[in-house]
Amino acid sequence: MRAWIMAAALALAATPAGAETVRASVESGFLAGEATDRARIFRNIPYAAPPVGALRWAPPQAPAPWTGARPAVEAGPSCPQPMREDGAPNAGGANGPMSEDCLQLNVFAPLYQPDAKPAPVMVWIHGGSHRTGAGWVYDGQNFARDGVVLVAINYRLGPLGYFAHPALTRAAGAKAPLGSYGLMDQIAALKWVQRNIAAFGGDPNNVTVFGESAGGMSTLALLAAPQAKGLFHKAIIQSGGGWFEPDSLKAQEAAGVAAAERLGLPARATVAQLRAVPAETLIDKIDGEFGPFPDGRLLPRTATQAFAAGAEIDVPMIIGWNNGEDSLLGGPGGGAKFAASLPPMARSFYEDAAAEGDEALGRAVFTDRVFGAPARWIARQGAEGAPVFLYHFSYVGDRFRRVLSRAHHAAEIQYVFEYWGRRTPDSVVSDEDRAMAALMHGCWVAFARAGAPACEDQAWPAYDPVSDQLLEFGSETGVRQGFARRQLDAVEQFALPTLGLPAQ
Repeated sequence: MRAWIMAAALALAATPAGAETVRASVESGFLAGEATDRARIFRNIPYAAPPVGALRWAPPQAPAPWTGARPAVEAGPSCPQPMREDGAPNAGGANGPMSEDCLQLNVFAPLYQPDAKPAPVMVWIHGGSHRTGAGWVYDGQNFARDGVVLVAINYRLGPLGYFAHPALTRAAGAKAPLGSYGLMDQIAALKWVQRNIAAFGGDPNNVTVFGESAGGMSTLALLAAPQAKGLFHKAIIQSGGGWFEPDSLKAQEAAGVAAAERLGLPARATVAQLRAVPAETLIDKIDGEFGPFPDGRLLPRTATQAFAAGAEIDVPMIIGWNNGEDSLLGGPGGGAKFAASLPPMARSFYEDAAAEGDEALGRAVFTDRVFGAPARWIARQGAEGAPVFLYHFSYVGDRFRRVLSRAHHAAEIQYVFEYWGRRTPDSVVSDEDRAMAALMHGCWVAFARAGAPACEDQAWPAYDPVSDQLLEFGSETGVRQGFARRQLDAVEQFALPTLGLPAQ
């Protein structure tokens, strides 16, 4: 992600004013949080032991119990990630203290009401390319206000979260999961929710997992992970794609050996040698793509392969993308560079963009190849089971229209959370912006309650491959049939065979 995208997300973090102390009891001990006029808030709750020493690159373990009431007002540290020397976010990172002891979560619960029914639960997985970000960035008070228990989690990132090496494989048990430690953390957090969320008024039998970008990709990986079955009952994927290159543990181990050698370690480095490398060195020196990958244990296959085989966890889903996802390509030149990799046929399917030049063509195809076409494909594969609801987000807020014509990557988050951030004065938020936020937030809340986004008076039918419909959240919101079908079909014909899948 770009720094300006994360800066917008950072504005979602708030310090409630006029708070009073509230308590909750979880399996590890008592918590002392705070209440505002909208929510009971408990921050920095350990859901797993610190993944340090012998627990670095190991499955998460149970947190240690504590005595007395643990303070749960201040946010905990971010997981280690790239950071500038002045402490400001670096390329989308979360600021504030960092520590390997970062496996914590925040809970935003509805205000206490006697005889209230158990509330639906939503577990938020933050984005950041699997290498940056933090759960504490996001304020869930408006979900709590509307009767939802919102849980925002941290998980291991970058080379501490996604790393394989033959030494680690040899040291692990025969059935122990390998490599995708960040995904293991997410599963551990969901298990913690199952065991503890009733203490906050939440219903462990009505859990929705949702996330954006890397969080959306993680949600798809959870849908492909047999160990996650039963831990959640609905899923929302915001700009999470859906097409992932075939991968293997062997390939990841080879990449791990090469990374260790660049750090000066021998080709047959031991686990002790690997774990002795300082976290900051790993973050600074090991680069590349991070994220869940098949290990044959935790993940038998990629999410793409699972959906193609009908082997995903079958739950109701919302999935969609924004019309300006090409913001991830950066400034001028990024689109033209991407266009250089496209086959000549792309111009015949994207005539309008091609007429504007390679920059516009590359940006249009990037958005559809990485986000739009995969989201529609996932919807089609999943539609054979539980209902799937497909969306496209094109709304640009009033205050951005002077400089933006499309909804950039992560732009929808402020509408989903119905919160503009403490750095955004109310005076710059228009009634139109508020209406969009009320609509989109309401859709997400309704879906969490009952598995169908019955939001205000806006119809949103489940996806049907024949009518090929989605809901566009835009300047004129409405149901569209055959949205960009010609372009998305063309992308499928080109992309699916490269993933080892038949074109449809």
